[in-house]
Amino acid sequence: MMLFRFASRRAFSSAASPAKKTALYDFHLANGAKMVPFAGWDMPVSYASIGALASHHWTRENASIFDVSHMLQTKWTGKDRTKFLEKLIVADCEELPIGSSTLSLFINKDGGIIDDTVINKQDDKAYYVVSNAGCADKDLTHIRKELAEFQNVGGDVDVQIIETHSLIALQGPKAAKVIQELSGVDLNDFKFMTGRWMDIKGTTVYISRCGYTGEDGFEISIPHSDVSEFCTTLLGFPDVKLAGLGVRDSLRLEAGLCLYGHDLDEETTPIEAALYWTVGKRRREELGFIGAEKALANIKSPAKRRIGLTIEGAPARENAEIFSISNEKIGLITSGCPSPTLKKNIGMGYVKNGFHKAGTELLVNVRGKMQKAVVTKMPFVPHNYFRG
Repeated sequence: MMLFRFASRRAFSSAASPAKKTALYDFHLANGAKMVPFAGWDMPVSYASIGALASHHWTRENASIFDVSHMLQTKWTGKDRTKFLEKLIVADCEELPIGSSTLSLFINKDGGIIDDTVINKQDDKAYYVVSNAGCADKDLTHIRKELAEFQNVGGDVDVQIIETHSLIALQGPKAAKVIQELSGVDLNDFKFMTGRWMDIKGTTVYISRCGYTGEDGFEISIPHSDVSEFCTTLLGFPDVKLAGLGVRDSLRLEAGLCLYGHDLDEETTPIEAALYWTVGKRRREELGFIGAEKALANIKSPAKRRIGLTIEGAPARENAEIFSISNEKIGLITSGCPSPTLKKNIGMGYVKNGFHKAGTELLVNVRGKMQKAVVTKMPFVPHNYFRG
């Protein structure tokens, strides 16, 4: 079963730019990884010791390590850090409790999504922000432009790239048991979308209870010098295996989570992407972020809407056309694969407003053949986040 056609042209680095390597590159090779160029990096897509289907199920039932060090980690400081950050994103950072995180969006002047990002309020002095690797260059260009203008009028803020730390994700229902044993700390008060500094076997890490698989799990920002030994220690637990980015895609799609460059782009607004919930209530009223009026226009009747689909027949891949049952072309698939958990084909895409309600019967053109599909609520597989 081919879970996901991971090799998107948009994800590959150009031949003119040598791919960057994470601090775990040699570790991956030593553990039988198949490396592919992704977003300018050499990344593990799979491992010889476990097939894609088995790895997917293993993550749902046990725990898997994902190297996500290619993602952009930044630290935002200065007394005006909240004001500046809220100019660029849609979240209410002012009301975000210390130690909490939230999904947010960078918005362009036309209301489109530059990138999706996770904002962590580490303490009363700094935000820790994690953004997509494939958007790192354009994110930094956008941030630096706005930062220079903000500082020129007296704004006190600084944004630093965290270049000293790797980022790994330990995902799955047995992840907490592993972290608890290694840290010696009771994690029952450590809830989904919160983060804290922890000492794990003598190494100080910043750990967030989040991830992109729909399962309970953690993202761990750890010094490059310690990450290989740490992953080796994790693999010493019988419930832990390595997983590649290909499996991460099938897991996140089952969880109904977007992949930037596929399900989100600069031509799509938060309303169209069904991400209005990421816009803080105060932010909706004040409209204080770049592109706010356009981003929040047509709340009740956007031109298109993001939907989930279950699809009969062959898997529908990205750019497969979606039709109404009267054969009107109404949209496109943006992500699709067979669901190992559900044992049926699933997809995400956009359709014209009015065709988005759950239960609506549609058609998808898969390699010239019209296949029946039904609009399905997401997540396809229920989330298993730890909420206490």
